[in-house]
Amino acid sequence: MLAPTHALPDTERPRERLLRHGAAVLTDAELLALLLRTGTPGRPVIALAHDILAHFGGLRGLFGAGADALGRVHGLGSAKVCQLSSILELARRAMREELAESCALDQPDRVKQYCVALLGHHDIEHCIALYLDNRLRLIATGEVARGTLSQASVYPREVVRDALRHHAAALILAHNHPSGLALPSEADERLTRHLRQALALVDVRLLDHLIIAGGAALSMAEQGRM
Repeated sequence: MLAPTHALPDTERPRERLLRHGAAVLTDAELLALLLRTGTPGRPVIALAHDILAHFGGLRGLFGAGADALGRVHGLGSAKVCQLSSILELARRAMREELAESCALDQPDRVKQYCVALLGHHDIEHCIALYLDNRLRLIATGEVARGTLSQASVYPREVVRDALRHHAAALILAHNHPSGLALPSEADERLTRHLRQALALVDVRLLDHLIIAGGAALSMAEQGRM
């Protein structure tokens, strides 16, 4: 039998509430504290959870964090980094499964969340392509370029080659802006035009180009810039 709430220490109260009422009643920090299980000397686990969320700017930032970024947070040893990395990767794979089973155009927010999870935490530019079948379901995700803080070199012929290798009918391009500004540059618009033209020669559609900045995602298609 569960002990009364008032008899439980603070670090156990979220667990009791979850068992009684479900996970939805817990705050982000409380859910994270349950995963971490223990704090550090002089720092209870709920305080550590708040520190982690503040460090990454909330759940979106944490969701995109890799093991290296997690390891730089004070209070996260290798065991906790492994725990969090595993949970975050499972969440990404669940999103990928969902996109593989449904039309990407029917789930624009999910596509954005997926790209934010993959790109939002990088401090240099990364460019990825989401390769889609003729029903616009996700076949594969691949990195097409990795650049400096200011630019990434994307070669349309390589994207076309990979699209043909995956037997893709369409694709969505996404890259991050480490500056934090989710607005397409002139170079982004030129790349979009060139890539769209190159893909059209092999009957592959470029559906969108997403600009990722931290937890934000801008769709060039929605902005009428395609």
